[in-house]
Amino acid sequence: MSELAQPEYVRQLAEVLSNVNNGPFIRKAAGLQLKNTLFSSGQTSFDQKKTRWLSTPSDMRDYVKKCAMMALDTETIRPSTAAQCVAAIACIELPLNQWADVIDQLSVNVTRPESSPMLREASLEALGYICQDARDLPYTGPILTAIVHGMREEETSNNIRMAATTALLNSLDFAKQSFETETERNIIMQVTCNATQSTETSIKVVALQCLVKIVSLYYRHMEPYMGRALFQITLQAMKDPACTALDFSAVEQGTTPENVSKHYALGALPHILPTLTEKLAKQEADSEDDWNPAKSAGIAVMLLAQCCGDAIIDLILPFITQHFTNLDWHYREAAIMAFGSILEGPTKQKLLLLVEQAIQPLIVTLSDTHPAIKDTAAWAIGRVCDTCEGIVTREQTLSLLLPALSSALQDQPRVATNVCWAISSLVKAAYKVAVDQGGAVDEKGTPQTFILSPVFQNMVTELIKTSDRTDSNENKLRIAAYEALMELIKNSPTDCYPAVQQTTIIILGKLESLLSIEDALISSNERSQLRDLQSQLCATLQSVLHKIRCEDAPLISDSIMAGLLRIMGRCTGKESEAVVEEALMAITALIEVLKDGFQKYMPDFKPFLLAALENHDDAQIGIAAV
Repeated sequence: MSELAQPEYVRQLAEVLSNVNNGPFIRKAAGLQLKNTLFSSGQTSFDQKKTRWLSTPSDMRDYVKKCAMMALDTETIRPSTAAQCVAAIACIELPLNQWADVIDQLSVNVTRPESSPMLREASLEALGYICQDARDLPYTGPILTAIVHGMREEETSNNIRMAATTALLNSLDFAKQSFETETERNIIMQVTCNATQSTETSIKVVALQCLVKIVSLYYRHMEPYMGRALFQITLQAMKDPACTALDFSAVEQGTTPENVSKHYALGALPHILPTLTEKLAKQEADSEDDWNPAKSAGIAVMLLAQCCGDAIIDLILPFITQHFTNLDWHYREAAIMAFGSILEGPTKQKLLLLVEQAIQPLIVTLSDTHPAIKDTAAWAIGRVCDTCEGIVTREQTLSLLLPALSSALQDQPRVATNVCWAISSLVKAAYKVAVDQGGAVDEKGTPQTFILSPVFQNMVTELIKTSDRTDSNENKLRIAAYEALMELIKNSPTDCYPAVQQTTIIILGKLESLLSIEDALISSNERSQLRDLQSQLCATLQSVLHKIRCEDAPLISDSIMAGLLRIMGRCTGKESEAVVEEALMAITALIEVLKDGFQKYMPDFKPFLLAALENHDDAQIGIAAV
């Protein structure tokens, strides 16, 4: 569309949106198109749309704003597209001190008694969108006044209460001044706590999200509300089967405030843990969802362990002991999940006593008959490797653990994926122990050997076989296998160098074989899988090149550069950007090891390097090129 046509196009869309004689779906389509003309989540695109809007004559802009504001009261479809348009314009103009009265206009729409329910709801939606998308808001007083008005218990419309509660959630980042003032803070906390008791589940859930965010942002002001309201609301929400508040609680607590007080959690621990452990046993047999009540309960237990330290062990140990061999798989898995969730936070001394007793029974669960048990057991073993490296690297432990991991690696993808992660953690643990023991090291500080040296080559071979499985696309198994292989190479001691050399040849051969079959691939899905595999192989090649010795690099550099340049030559379009980035990083690793010896490749490499530097659409490619 030409720059001259843009103002007229925007005007026509605004007129269609505001015309009550048009059908609701026509108005909605016009509103969405108008919003998309004004707003984009991408910064570059947003800047372009912002420039076009600001270059529109001011009288035309005023007319469009008038149409959008009028439509707030007449749209019959929710959510309001007019509200989105108002917010899109406000997000452009408010930072420039233009349309300064839009916040007041919307707030008055909400609080004025004669406003229709439709106008109040749409105005609250607009305020919520503005808070969600604005880069900065100079003042939020009128916004919070309108929001509190819409959240009152006296408000009979659940739609309005929902719009107001959602707007509060979006506005909290800008509400610092209100939370510094006790009177305003008390009012906000009162309406939010009241909203958590709503009979409308959607309002209750968003209100709980608000509380979680409030505690995260304004923790130092929360002491007066902890015992009086927040503790009871949290317990109530955790027990409510219709409410997923626990999920939000666990997610938000992932960013713990720096000034967090442990006393609240310690006092609540005996009351909260029984509910959480029961939630751990509420998993579904075939559920592989990223988030469900059982998984969020596990996260909550982790956070409590980090916060309360040793105190959690004595309280949760009876549950773990009682259910570790329970005939009901739900409770067996819950016990393993509980064990794995408390491994970060308690003191090393307390932790070692616990793990000493549990490690052998835990390894046995890798051969359980239920896939969910094996899946969680592999995850828990990875956690043990991360926290108790001294125990997992003992010969008597490894004599049980290595065969169990090898067998579980052949299991279904969901299990094998977590086994790959456990292998990664085990290798890092073994390397750390070797370094800490202060044995012989080379000039780079690499230890001469480690406890896994005798099985290193077998581990590499099994991971490569796993990456070649026909079902390796499921549960991101191939990615997990290559990531484990990269950790294996990265943490390899000097006596495993021959295996590193051999791995380099294998990876190079795989890259070359992919190039030979590329032309035979027809479907976009096949080509997408090919690009993913090329990207993973390039990343793995980068890892092995960091380990290759300077005197050995020239022996393989010709083949490596030929393969990488062919890959980059065939990679065009956005779907190939990850491959190009990884190929550039692999070439960077080759440059580091070849040094001046790389000069002979520059004539062939230079065009690709310049193209990457000129790629303004993908910052990562540009960074890799630099």
